[in-house]
Amino acid sequence: MGKLYAISDLHISYKFNHDAIHLLKPHPDDTLILAGDIGEKLEHLHTAFALTTKLFKQVFWVPGNHELYTLPHSREVAKDDNVMSPTTPAEVKVAEPDHLRGELKYLECVKVANEHGVVTPEDEYLTWRSGDGSDGEEVVKALIVPMFLLYDYSFRPDDVSRENALDWAMETHVQATDEALLHPDPHLTRDAWCHALLQKTEERLQSALAKKEPDTKVVLINHWPLREDLICIPSIPRFSLWCGTKKTDDWHTRFQADVVVSGHLHVRRTDWRDGVRFEEVSLGYPRQWEGAREQGKGVEELLREIFPGPYEQVEKGEALKLGDRRTIWRRNG
Repeated sequence: MGKLYAISDLHISYKFNHDAIHLLKPHPDDTLILAGDIGEKLEHLHTAFALTTKLFKQVFWVPGNHELYTLPHSREVAKDDNVMSPTTPAEVKVAEPDHLRGELKYLECVKVANEHGVVTPEDEYLTWRSGDGSDGEEVVKALIVPMFLLYDYSFRPDDVSRENALDWAMETHVQATDEALLHPDPHLTRDAWCHALLQKTEERLQSALAKKEPDTKVVLINHWPLREDLICIPSIPRFSLWCGTKKTDDWHTRFQADVVVSGHLHVRRTDWRDGVRFEEVSLGYPRQWEGAREQGKGVEELLREIFPGPYEQVEKGEALKLGDRRTIWRRNG
């Protein structure tokens, strides 16, 4: 039986992570979801796609903020935690041509994915099957929905206005590198780009669900979390501004999801909301998965099984009985 795996935030601009992904084993019957933040350069995508498409039967990808970066030759940025530090910048070596900004950069990433046969948010939604039933096992079917939704700074307290949001974050010395390197062109703002993406994706989802067979599950994939209550980053709580949009708070029920896959937070966890399983599947920067390595785990062991499902999976009804707002922290696996 084939399996559906997911991982995000490979950040292969770090040599350690780059080398680590090359230790992945062949999965000829399995499918892999790459949920964003492979790296900043097109060459990072080429590397990851060339490797994973050889190892897996099929690969899906959605962009994270790092894929969307435009890195001028002289720019210095902090590489850790997506947080800019005006006092301790770390140099990032050179990047993409300056003209690849905003949608142009995204579409160039899509082009790279297409060259490797990787499925993107711009492609038709496909139905994944665990097998053909010839082995006598039950076949799991799932509509795989890769999405690119961005964020609109709405993950903030009600008494903080959009105009004051960045100042609110800077009160705790937090500002995402996105503010310098993720351009919204041709949209006026990242908010506007996010809202255009939401409208486009809503229309596609409604159309796809209208055609979905009743016994087909739904997997929604987005780099950024769909719900604010799934964000827990105590060291930089106001980084939530760059983590999603409140407009997707009910998408897991509205669009009949069985599983929602995301990354971005570098905090591996499994949650249940309204009987829907949410999987945060980040690898993260090398220091952030050091504990897993100390337990003898590599990227292979940190692949998250989405379907048929991890050992702690429960059906929707059981999730409600056990406590629908349960969280399983998976720091080391």
